Amino acid sequence: MMAKRKLMKNRVPTPEKPVYERIKGFEEVNLGYDFELALMEAERCLQCPENYAPCIKGCPVNINIPGFLAKLKEHRDNPYLAVKEALRVIWACNSLPAITGRVCPQEDQCEGVCVMGKVGDPINIGKLERFVADYARQHEIDDELLMEIVPKIEKKEQKVAVVGAGPAGLTCAAELAKMGYNVTVFEALHYPGGVLLYGIPEFRLPKEIVKNELKKLELLGVEIKTDHIVGRTITIPELIEEYDAVFISTGAGTPKLPEVPGINLNGIYSANEFLTRVNLMKAYKFPEYDTPIKLGKKTIVIGAGNTAMDAARTALRLGSEVIIAYRRGEEDMTARIEEIEHAKEEGVKFMFFVNPIEFIGDENGNVKAVKFMKMKVLNERDSNGKRKIIPTGETITVEADTVIIAIGQIPNKIIWKTTPGLEVGKNGTIVVDENLMTSIPGVFAGGDAIRGEATVILAMGDGRKAAKAIHEYLTKREKNA
Repeated sequence: MMAKRKLMKNRVPTPEKPVYERIKGFEEVNLGYDFELALMEAERCLQCPENYAPCIKGCPVNINIPGFLAKLKEHRDNPYLAVKEALRVIWACNSLPAITGRVCPQEDQCEGVCVMGKVGDPINIGKLERFVADYARQHEIDDELLMEIVPKIEKKEQKVAVVGAGPAGLTCAAELAKMGYNVTVFEALHYPGGVLLYGIPEFRLPKEIVKNELKKLELLGVEIKTDHIVGRTITIPELIEEYDAVFISTGAGTPKLPEVPGINLNGIYSANEFLTRVNLMKAYKFPEYDTPIKLGKKTIVIGAGNTAMDAARTALRLGSEVIIAYRRGEEDMTARIEEIEHAKEEGVKFMFFVNPIEFIGDENGNVKAVKFMKMKVLNERDSNGKRKIIPTGETITVEADTVIIAIGQIPNKIIWKTTPGLEVGKNGTIVVDENLMTSIPGVFAGGDAIRGEATVILAMGDGRKAAKAIHEYLTKREKNA
């Protein structure tokens, strides 16, 4: 039976909530594996050696993927022990597996280079990682494992400030805390989590999952100060005076907006504002929560990344007819395939090769339509590998009483405008060296603050790398003191 399972070419599918149910609410769409299904999928792993396994190299935080899958199989008769040991392997590199198992683009990373993918479907690594984290939470295995880890931590005197409680900051804080450093996280909003809470809808990443992962940081001794806008409440220079090192992980929260007529009409949202209102302020639970959001009968979402899919599927659940408009073709969409498929299943419509050139308003200043330029695709490709497009000169006007702009985000200016000597590059991204140190000694940065808008797992990879670099910097400084 084991041999047959190892040679199974097709992955074991995960159950999903039926379309007719999921479009009526914000419950999670993917229901995840149970232990039996997870074990069947884990059996497909060929157990590539750790020093060779492409999946480990393809993971931005280098999880020993064959290692944690081996633990599931090794203790198949004891699910509790199997999950505990698998979680131990994952936690060595990733402190937030319940989150990354849900939102990480595994198909472009670990699963994209899986050896099994050469003969069939790659191992469903993301869903297996999620299973381990979910089972551990449901059976309090994660708490037990933390109680084993925390007493062994040797506390240090040095203090590190982390600016921003998003994926990069939380990862860096957790890694530094495990090394014994006194870590304080400064978060501008009233609850930590960053994009994990305000940017990703409940049906893709339940807020309770995020809050449970955050509890681990508290148990590790991390202090989180919310409602602290660094650059206003306190500045980076002031943090440098009080802390031995600083890590900036403020993300990319300033939306890019097209410079076209009518952009300031009522009814036009940035995806950031729209998702923050719905997710963090629970507008989807109005009138239970007194924070409604105005949404028309027909919504056009501009963009084709994961954020666009999140905004479109959210608007659909709030009762609007939704069209995603993209200036390129379907093959150039940057959203995860799973998210695109879910959007189609749920009834989101798509328009390709159209670029907005004007937002048309009514006599009251409300958007009523979008004028698009039709685009034509060329055979040649640009520097990013995408097919080049040019305007055709032909236009089309589509009615809409709500428009959501999801064409990307850049870092907020508040950090570098209040930090003399901090070098920044294009679009306000912070310049760092190979160790993620900025132009100011002892100040490091990572995540979207240095990349522009990117993925959760890349930000977490930066957080882990920065923690190691900070440790080396402080150790070297202490020796030279």
